[in-house]
Amino acid sequence: MTEQTPDLLRERIAALKAEIGQVIHGKDSAIELLLIALFAGGSALMEDVPGVGKTTLAKTLAKCVDATFHRIQFTPDLLPADIVGASLFHPQTGSFEFREGPVFCHILLADEINRASPRTQSALLEAMGEGQATIEGRHYALPKPFLVLATQNPIDFHGTYPLPEAQLDRFLIALDLGYPAAEKELAMLFALAERHPADTARTVMTRDEVLAIQAAVRGVHVEEAIARYMVDIARATRADPRLKLGMSPRASLMLFRAAQSAAYAAGRAFVLPDDVRRIAPDVLAHRLILTSKAKYGGIGKRTIVAEILAGLKVPA
Repeated sequence: MTEQTPDLLRERIAALKAEIGQVIHGKDSAIELLLIALFAGGSALMEDVPGVGKTTLAKTLAKCVDATFHRIQFTPDLLPADIVGASLFHPQTGSFEFREGPVFCHILLADEINRASPRTQSALLEAMGEGQATIEGRHYALPKPFLVLATQNPIDFHGTYPLPEAQLDRFLIALDLGYPAAEKELAMLFALAERHPADTARTVMTRDEVLAIQAAVRGVHVEEAIARYMVDIARATRADPRLKLGMSPRASLMLFRAAQSAAYAAGRAFVLPDDVRRIAPDVLAHRLILTSKAKYGGIGKRTIVAEILAGLKVPA
C-alpha cells in the first residue's frame, strides 16, 4: 500500500478537483466548497434551480473517490423508513430481518429535501450529526466517509416544507452552482453529444485517502487568536439587530472545522484569518434567520455576514 504522505494526499486533492472540473465546467469555487465539506466531515446544502448539474456533481464526486452513491427523491409521501430502512417479518421463519435504507452509503443525494414532511426530513438529522441511524432502538453505524448533499429549489415553494433551523444548522456549508457562462455551456453541449461526461470520470482518490485527509484536517493548527476571532463573529451575529437568530455553538465548531479544511486544501498546516473570512459566508449565511424588518427590507444574509466581518478586528 502506498504511504499516505501529506504531499501525496494534496496531489490527490488537486487531481480530484481537476477530474470533477472535467465534468462540471466552470464551477471551480463550488467544487472547492463541496470538497471542503467532504474533508471536514460535514454535509452540504445546494439551493439552486433545476438542471444546473447538482445530481451530476454528486455522482461524479462519488465515482472519483470510489464511494457508494445513493439518491433519494424526496416527495410528500416519503416515510422515514424509506430513508433509514426497516425490519421485515418473514412468516416462514417467524423472524425479522433488517433491510438497510439508502442512507447506508458514502455519498447520499437528498434531492428536493424540502418536498418531504418535517418528520421525514428529521430522519437525516442523526445520520448527519452522528454518522449513525437508530432503527427500532438499535444503532447502526453508517459507512465512512459519509456525506449528505441535499438540494432544494429556491424558486417553486408550492407544496414544500421549509427546513427547520435545527436541520439547517447541521449542514456545514451551503453552495450553489448557478448558470454556466456562455462558453462553458457551449462546451457542455458538445461534451454531451455522444455520452455523459460523468461516465468518463476516473477514480483518482480512494476512500481510505479521504479518511486520511479528514484525520489530517483535524490536526491543522489554529492559533487561539484566530479561534477567538471565530467566537467574536458568532457573538456579533447574536447581537445584530437585523438577525432573529444568530450562530449557534455548533455553527462556531463548523466554522472552525471548515477553516481547517480550507487551509489544508490550500497546502498549509495552519489556519490564517483569510481562511476564516473566505469561508464564513458559505458556512454561516444559511443558518441565520432575518427579522421581518430586515427580510422585507431586502437585505441579504451574506451582506450581513460581510458587514460583520468588516466591522471586526482581524487578528495579526
